[in-house]
This record gives sequence, C-alpha cells and structure tokens, in this order.
Amino acid sequence: MSQMIQIDAPAGSTEAYLARPDEAPHPGVLFFVDAIGLRDRTRQMADRIASWGYVVLMPHVFYREGTVADLAPTMDLRVPENRAAFGQESLPRVQRYTAELSDADTHTWVEVLSRHATGPYATTGYCMGARLAVRAAALHPDQIVAVGGFHGANLVDDTPTSCHRLVARTHAEYLFGHADHDTFNPAEAITTLEDSLTAAGLTATSAIYPEAPHGFTMADTSSYQEVGTERMFAELEDLLARTLGQ
Repeated sequence: MSQMIQIDAPAGSTEAYLARPDEAPHPGVLFFVDAIGLRDRTRQMADRIASWGYVVLMPHVFYREGTVADLAPTMDLRVPENRAAFGQESLPRVQRYTAELSDADTHTWVEVLSRHATGPYATTGYCMGARLAVRAAALHPDQIVAVGGFHGANLVDDTPTSCHRLVARTHAEYLFGHADHDTFNPAEAITTLEDSLTAAGLTATSAIYPEAPHGFTMADTSSYQEVGTERMFAELEDLLARTLGQ
C-alpha cells in the first residue's frame, strides 16, 4: 500500500512517498534519500522496509530545486562515467540544501509522519541522507529512538552542528554501515564519530562494509554492491525490531 502524496512544506508544496503494509497502525520510519533523490530505487527500498511492519515516509527534500520528475536522472547511472557526471551535476543542489533549510523541513516531515504512524519513530538515511537522519534525531530526541545511516557523507566536519557533535543531544540507538575507503567519510572521520557516540553513552553499531563503495545500496547505479546492501537490510531490520518493537 504505497502512494505519492503532497506535503505543505516550509518553502512550498512537495511530493513524498508513503509506504505501509496495510491500514492498521504501525510505527513510523522517516527515510532520507541520497543525493540522486527520490526515484524508483528508493521507493523499492521504502517498500521493503514497510513490509517489515512500518509506515515509511520518504520526502522529496530537493523540492526547492524542482519536482521529482524535473530532477530525475536522464542517463543510465549504472554506467560509471554517467554516475560520475551526475554526481558533479547534483553536487550544487546538495550544497544548497543547508542545515537551516533541512532542519525547517525535518520538523514538517516528522509532523506529517505522526499523522500516518504511531510513535516512537526511527530514521534511516543514505549518503547525505545519513547526515539528515542524525539531525532529525537531534531535533526530535524524544520521538526518534533509532537512526540507521549507510554510506554516509560528511558526517564529521568542523561546524558546531557536525553530526559527531549532535549525537550528544539525542537518545537514539545508532547503526552505521560505512562504505570502504570512502572519500566522503574517511577512516579518521569514522573514528571521531564512534568516539562521540561512546562519549555520549549511546548504544551504537558502526562498521565498515568490506569493499563496499560509496552508494553501495543503490541498485540503479554503478556503485551497487549486493552483499553490502543485503547486510544493510538485515541489520536495519534488526535495529527497527529492537527499538520500535515490531
């Protein structure tokens, strides 16, 4: 039972994908997309998570830049050269989606999720979405009890609101599946993040998935790795079962 819906967001109306197993009440999961955006692959992922017994809301976070259709890739991203070119093309809109904008949006996403799902909630995010998933937990620490972040990008930086600093504001259990030798999330950043989670006294699992490239969960790109993707789904399902009780 999945559908595209419209949401009144801070900067105008936007699309979102809502997936649920049936009409019964279920806990909610807020799904943050990668830099490529909301598309068939991420809808498939949301449907799989919903099949475990959750209501999944996946907003089109780039609505200020255009609709889902406007921003959809026009090339086959399974071709490495195309994937690299699209990465350069999409980078400016990722950079324009600042913390100020994303935080305002996230309040809306959580409120909309609350209309369709029972609390508490979890977040999951991919690439830049891993960062947004952590920020959501910091913005709503009493509602978000679990965070899954996979092939995360720029989780550690020198700003006051870097993810490794924000985790201390949260009460969530964390699961991070890092890409191997990821220039967007190098080994020293992973160590800093792990040290911060430990210092905050949070329950957390953080692991580098062997030989998994950045973007390894995205089957519509050249970065896809089946082993890493299936590990992600298995570990995420366990996390949600522990924290949301399904």
